[in-house]
Amino acid sequence: MNLLASLRYLVALHEHRHFGRAAQACHITQPALSNALRALEKEFGVVVVRRGRSFEGFTPEGERVLATAQRMLHEHQVLQQDLCSDAAHPRGTLRLGAVPTAMPILARFAAQLQARHPGIVPVALSMSSQALEAGLENISLDLALGYTERMPARGGQLRAWPQYVEHYFLLRRAPGATARGLQIGAPMQWVDAARLPLCLLTPEMHNRSLVDSAFRSAGAQVLPAMETDSVLTLALSVVAGELCSVLPGALVDAVRGHDGLEALPLVGPVLTTPIGFMSHRQVQPTRALDAALALAQDANWLRHATAHSGLLAAG
Repeated sequence: MNLLASLRYLVALHEHRHFGRAAQACHITQPALSNALRALEKEFGVVVVRRGRSFEGFTPEGERVLATAQRMLHEHQVLQQDLCSDAAHPRGTLRLGAVPTAMPILARFAAQLQARHPGIVPVALSMSSQALEAGLENISLDLALGYTERMPARGGQLRAWPQYVEHYFLLRRAPGATARGLQIGAPMQWVDAARLPLCLLTPEMHNRSLVDSAFRSAGAQVLPAMETDSVLTLALSVVAGELCSVLPGALVDAVRGHDGLEALPLVGPVLTTPIGFMSHRQVQPTRALDAALALAQDANWLRHATAHSGLLAAG
């Protein structure tokens, strides 16, 4: 039995919660994955996986094996990067995650990191806040970009590097506008925005809870004309139709090339959300993560990435 490979399969099963998808992620057949996990159970003499007609989770013993597998695979990655690279020329894969509304910023960060260190292969993932935090805790994620205000609930396990503060805008098609590119209009009250046909994120998303809170603070009740769990759909619903939307500055900036759009800063209240990078406090960083953290703490990177924007405030 290849123990390291079997541990990878186990971690993949944890991440995908499905035998078929885990096998596909590992580039093996589902029977091969199942056989490897049974061999792992035989090696340790315990049942690791609860099996029914589909994956039903891990046994208590399986949870212990999983936690050890996550640590072993991380230590293997640390050693591998340490042996094949040095501090000046880091090499290896770096798993990055961001809440959906911060993905435009993560994309720029990953591109700058790869340009600075060609040996690093960033993997940029769009994830919910809960998934980001879980990924950091189980070491399946190296670095996350998300809502730092949620960190106190994680018991001090995470450390943060503030990046910027999100401000919110009403995005709409400008009435009769002929100007090219995105226009920044006069401020709009949240209570007035609530009367418009809005496309908003679905209720389970953390960003939607922030927007709903702002509407409640303004004494407004909002009934969306459309809901989506995709930030791309959120923006394109305005570009392609008669809908409006509430977007943070990073997403407004991503559609600035579309003609005939205007973004109105939302006030009464002014909603601000701190966004930062986060990593696990007690996990030894790989060389690739060290390089990423160095870039995250370089005050110039975000300034250069958004020099044309003016929609983000420094953290």
